[in-house]
Amino acid sequence: MALKHKATNQAAAGAVSDPDPDPKKRRRVGFASTDTGIEPNDCINIFAVKTAEEVGSTNCLQIQPIDLNHFFGEDGKIYGYNGLQIDVWLSMVSFHAYVDVSFETKCEGGKGVTDLEVPFKSIFGESLLDKEKFVQTFSKDHDYVRNIITDGEVVPLESSMKHSNSNSDNKDPSIEVMRLGMQNANTGLLYSRLVSLVLLLVDGANPIDVTDPRWEIYVAVKRSPENGLSNSKVEMLGFATVYHFFYYPDASRMRIGQILVLPPFQSQGYGRLLLEAINSVAISKNAHDITVEEPSEYLQYLRACMDTVRLLSYEPINPAISSVISFLKENNLSKCTAKPSTGPPASLVDLVRQNLKINKKEFLRCWEVLIYMNLVHENHRCMENFRLLISDRVKGEILNTEDGVKDTGKKIVEVPNDYDSDMSFVMFRSEGGEVGDLGMGKDGGDEAKQEEQLKQLVEEELEEISNVVEKVSSLISKV
Repeated sequence: MALKHKATNQAAAGAVSDPDPDPKKRRRVGFASTDTGIEPNDCINIFAVKTAEEVGSTNCLQIQPIDLNHFFGEDGKIYGYNGLQIDVWLSMVSFHAYVDVSFETKCEGGKGVTDLEVPFKSIFGESLLDKEKFVQTFSKDHDYVRNIITDGEVVPLESSMKHSNSNSDNKDPSIEVMRLGMQNANTGLLYSRLVSLVLLLVDGANPIDVTDPRWEIYVAVKRSPENGLSNSKVEMLGFATVYHFFYYPDASRMRIGQILVLPPFQSQGYGRLLLEAINSVAISKNAHDITVEEPSEYLQYLRACMDTVRLLSYEPINPAISSVISFLKENNLSKCTAKPSTGPPASLVDLVRQNLKINKKEFLRCWEVLIYMNLVHENHRCMENFRLLISDRVKGEILNTEDGVKDTGKKIVEVPNDYDSDMSFVMFRSEGGEVGDLGMGKDGGDEAKQEEQLKQLVEEELEEISNVVEKVSSLISKV
């Protein structure tokens, strides 16, 4: 990491004496101003580079990181520098990094001077190099990705694409997804370089345990000719980490830990490609299902789009969807005394899990999208009934009930004893007889305010469903 001190004009000129000193003047005592600190995102620029010539240039692709504050102490600020500028160049070839730090002066404002090497070491680790070594990696590690994936397994995407009826933009035969196991030491070394991208671009992400063989990495790559030789150049487009949980008696559940498309290749369909590869492996290995660890809003949206497309071509769901649509057309849910069953049958939930590896929570989300796609939107009653379904579901999630109805306030609490724990409990009623009011508590507001909050949440859910439908429609229209 390079540190450069930028001398100011005043400092360069040295001390200037008073041309007309007045001995009668008293010397004034000055107090240093308080150092309020610098926000890391305001002074740090990160650039993705593919060639040695780009190093040192700010005219290359700039990466927009998440909030960097948690790397810089308790209050997340940098102290002790005037005119601080930090430029980081991150190689998309070997995934090493070089950091250039420049500033005008150091200052003591009561907070000390931040040691900048510590936070950058926590991000880049051993991948942080000085400029000379960093530039050399573009020739020395030119074939790094190609050498790493040599021991990997190419994921066949035909079965996944057949189920998903996918119209991915990435049917170029030069693009592949490789599956790498942690049993290979090189896979762990690869992730140790990629982890800086995870920390910089994935909010709340934690590194995986590269010593656990149940982790594996899926790497999307593009092979292209170079210097007249076929398939001599291999670029990494993105990657995903997947963990295999044991599922009794002899299956496994696949959990996606992280999925990231590298900045130069985002918004080109490679995230869908990685998900298709994971779906393909889950089906071929007969995994129990696929889950995602703390998915971002965009990943939830992307999965919903992909899984809805897959479900559209899965014929066993059609009779159940048609039945719900007929019910919404012929009935008025606002006048129903009991909540009707409009969800998928349990047997269908299990069938979808077995054949498509879509877990129940994800299927229920897609189920609402499928209903919305099949509604006659000009039918006012139909649309109001659908709105009521979403409202009941949202209210149920808030109140932790299935039907969105507040409970009576009665609660049963088990009380341990030395005789029979199954026969020992206390029943009580909370004050006011209610235990849930849209999460606002006893003094949270009147009923009208709660209803307004519920209405806003329902509108947001309907907008999300509409966005998924719009994207799904555009995908299937291209088939």
